Amino acid sequence: MSIQNIHDLFLKCSKVSIDTRKIEPNSFFVAIKGERFDANTFAKEALEKGASYVVIDNAEYFIDERTVLVDDSLKTLQELARFHRHFLNLPIIALTGSNGKTTTKELINVVLSKKFNAKATTGNLNNHIGVPLTLLSFTKETQIGIVEMGANHQKEIEFLCNIAHPDYGYITNFGKAHLEGFGGVEGVIKGKSEMYDYLKANDKSVFVNLDDKIQKEKTEHFHRITFSQNDKNVNVFIDDVKANPFVKIKTLGVEINSHLIGLYNANNINAAITIGEHFEVPNDDIKEAIESYIPENNRSQLLTKGSNEIILDAYNANPSSMMVALENFVQLDKNNKVVIIGDMYELGEESLSEHKTIVDFLNNNSSFECHFVGKDFYANNIQKRNFHFYNTFEDFAKYLESARFENKIMLIKGSRGMALERTLEYL
Repeated sequence: MSIQNIHDLFLKCSKVSIDTRKIEPNSFFVAIKGERFDANTFAKEALEKGASYVVIDNAEYFIDERTVLVDDSLKTLQELARFHRHFLNLPIIALTGSNGKTTTKELINVVLSKKFNAKATTGNLNNHIGVPLTLLSFTKETQIGIVEMGANHQKEIEFLCNIAHPDYGYITNFGKAHLEGFGGVEGVIKGKSEMYDYLKANDKSVFVNLDDKIQKEKTEHFHRITFSQNDKNVNVFIDDVKANPFVKIKTLGVEINSHLIGLYNANNINAAITIGEHFEVPNDDIKEAIESYIPENNRSQLLTKGSNEIILDAYNANPSSMMVALENFVQLDKNNKVVIIGDMYELGEESLSEHKTIVDFLNNNSSFECHFVGKDFYANNIQKRNFHFYNTFEDFAKYLESARFENKIMLIKGSRGMALERTLEYL
């Protein structure tokens, strides 16, 4: 069966699904093999739960005329998404980067939704399966699509761009994330820049933060839409930025008071402002959209527990995002600060040295209470009155059981595997 024929069947359905636990009536089920399961075995269950068609790549599980047998279900999902993207022929904005992808994506979405029927990647569905699912969630009613792309090794962004075929791109930054997979910082820059390579080769446009030296240099001969806090010769000049702790920005004749914490979030907001301005969203609508956005899912949330204010940024961490979070926390005009940070994962041979860099920074810039959780921080243990190291979260939890925090401003940040949001249970 051709991809066009499969697409015709897909259009008869209400949505695509790869998980029978979330199947809905009139779904289009695609059986994707995982490391521990073969989704072909769930094809019958999908039909029983209301799927109209199932795509499988193992003839043993063929059921009836509602079954589409292909050579490779995953490749079919990807080809179907590419076909659907061109069938809809809508403008697509793609974004990647080491830090801030999801927050920036959500900000772009709320801004563009003031004028358009915009739709963006849900959650962090940003890989070789998530990007196709995102594209297949777009409909004829969708006017602009926003596609987040994640990567932890070379050629992944290139692959995703050749599925989504974006018209616009934005790279949030180039930081120390997934160093193990990319092979160091230069590997990160090369891998993320695959988006630039695609946009250049296809004569597409790129949004650029001219204050980022790497972005500026790599896009010099592109068709670019620019913003800056320093250079007035740009599409959008950012007049003023403050964060104490919430980011406040002056630009386009308006003052925007966001619910996002930290100077490190300023460029995420600036990118959304610039994209909104490019698509002619009225300035007051841009302001209203950004001011209405409240982060969740452990991403730079400001919470209150008893008498304590807590900056919860425990969704993920890498050396770049950890450093900017700490730099911002240090500069806050607040008393009674406490830092609780956990190990950063996927750093390979650089892990111990990167954790040492963070310890050294706090050693030189803080007199407040600092708690370091995880084996790599513990391996960098230094003797200092206000420093406390724990090999595991369980060790830290034992301390928390008897600790008393009152009238503190606290930063909690670590990699997803550390699950430092568990700290809240003890506060």
